[in-house]
Amino acid sequence: MPSPDFRVLSVIPPMTQLNTPYPSTAYLTGFLRSRGVDAVQEDLALATVLRMLSRTGLQAIHEHIQASGQAHASRTVAFFVEHVDDYLRTIDRVIAFLQGDDPTLGHRICNRAFLPEGPRFDNLEAYVDEEGGDSLAWAFGALGMQDRAKHLATLYLNDLADVIKHAVDPRFEFVRYAESLAASQPTFEPLAQALSAPLTLVDETLRDLTLQALERHRPRLVLLSVPFPGSVYAAFRIAQFIKAHDPSIITSLGGGFVNTELRELSEPRVFDYMDFVTLDAGERPLIALLEHLHGERSRERLVRCFVREADSGAVRYMNWPEPDVPFAEVGTPTWDGLPLKRYLSLLDMLNPMNRLWSDGRWNKLTVAHGCYWKKCSFCDVSLDYISRYEGANASVLVDRIEAIVEETGQTGFHFVDEAAPPKALRALAAELKRRNLGISWWGNIRFEKSFTPQLCEELADSGCIAISGGLEVASDRLLAMMKKGVSVEQVAQVTRSFTEAGILVHAYLMYGFPTQTVQDTVDALEYVRQLFEQGCIQSGFFHRFACTVHSPVGLNPEDYGITLQALPPVSFAKNDIAFIDPTGTDHDAMGQALKKAIYNYMHGICLDTDVRSWFNVRVPKPTVPRHFIERALSRRA
Repeated sequence: MPSPDFRVLSVIPPMTQLNTPYPSTAYLTGFLRSRGVDAVQEDLALATVLRMLSRTGLQAIHEHIQASGQAHASRTVAFFVEHVDDYLRTIDRVIAFLQGDDPTLGHRICNRAFLPEGPRFDNLEAYVDEEGGDSLAWAFGALGMQDRAKHLATLYLNDLADVIKHAVDPRFEFVRYAESLAASQPTFEPLAQALSAPLTLVDETLRDLTLQALERHRPRLVLLSVPFPGSVYAAFRIAQFIKAHDPSIITSLGGGFVNTELRELSEPRVFDYMDFVTLDAGERPLIALLEHLHGERSRERLVRCFVREADSGAVRYMNWPEPDVPFAEVGTPTWDGLPLKRYLSLLDMLNPMNRLWSDGRWNKLTVAHGCYWKKCSFCDVSLDYISRYEGANASVLVDRIEAIVEETGQTGFHFVDEAAPPKALRALAAELKRRNLGISWWGNIRFEKSFTPQLCEELADSGCIAISGGLEVASDRLLAMMKKGVSVEQVAQVTRSFTEAGILVHAYLMYGFPTQTVQDTVDALEYVRQLFEQGCIQSGFFHRFACTVHSPVGLNPEDYGITLQALPPVSFAKNDIAFIDPTGTDHDAMGQALKKAIYNYMHGICLDTDVRSWFNVRVPKPTVPRHFIERALSRRA
């Protein structure tokens, strides 16, 4: 199959993460190399941000603002224009500091006279202590200079992101870049219009970086991995630039967004940019595609692949039945070729658990493919990334860990499973201890009874520093309806075991689930307050429930007491679907209160305050006993 002059380039399009590479290209590149393919990778998301947030980039932004008359587009833009010399003087040094190259700059950043402090710094007023002292002292103490400086530098970058959004490209964000053009968009038209519009300064930057990557690698096939709606627009722009430069370069689209939202793709215009669109785990479709491109397989024998017919112009789905590559045989991810020393460690929120998502360079690895539980009614249990559960033995996993540490020099790992199985984690911990490997790791789990105090201690001894898991709606009635397989009491006991082992705990929380009432919401917040108060969890985030067409709720709405609203004709993206819940709860109003409360709880504020005080509307008194969690903990075995 491999040809010596056929190079495959895997690309991370803007935007994903800034602190560490999104793992999809590392997985694909490692797999392809294990099969003898000449494979390389590029992170154009990081490259775009670093080019824009440089002295040269800020000069170009300032010139654009002046030429377009946008100097007063917002308070943030006006502040930038007024203090542009300060930004030009500081930007390259701040980036170096956040990359870990200039740590002593932290002293100057902390004196609050080095950085221009735009509107994002207004939020610091929320942290003023009762005596009116240093607003950040409670979080960082007297010696936490590096973290304090990192937080201030992050606010500085957020101001600059706002400048780009308000005056250069209204779709720009560090994570959700132009996501409204793609997320659950039934037609390609909004994206097509954006792609036919004149290039913004961000687009021009991405074009230059794309052409430089093509010149550097000279690929024959470019794989564009789009995990989220916020990376779709840029992926299509990259493909557009590639085709304009050299139409013979083959482009293929895949990733999490494709797997969930483009399963019924019928829009021919997609293939003006992409030659192929593949679904689900990429290894088997890629093998088939490479064999096809080398003349060893007909197009009819492609696997999970959309193409456009040359004669009719119609979109056709090819799915020759072949088994997936077993998880134990997908190879070891490689970060070779990615600029690991150029990623930015950011500190958005002053919470030790929450920071893990944006701070530090983590090697991302998977303990097992899919979910061993695969019953939750809000989850896409019918799709491959959930339904096909496969593991690898601990020896194979630790072999991969050792290879990755050797390659990257980094010993921090983020296990990105849907829910890492307790049995596999126990075996992994034992193997890590047997080989005397000193790594740090964190990952996602289910709060199930198998995580005993003893197992939590074993995981901590192996290097586990944090875990995240879904409590969803803290209501035993709704947890049962979700088929979550846990109770609030069980979650309290399990999370406390983790905490006592020195492991930080983050809870994924949900509101707006079918039949959820105002009383359910108030009670759920009271449970969450008590979990923070009792030291069971240190971090959390409330997500608004979204009904997807692939979930049990979307497939069987009558079982959950709701009626789905009719979708328009779909030729492009299909995932979220609106529904009518006869309970009529105003979840928007509830959500504002929940998010405000959780933000304060994560900073240790108002943990003894009546939860009703967070709501701007009158709500009922919690029916949860005020010491429910404390008593549940006293009943631990």
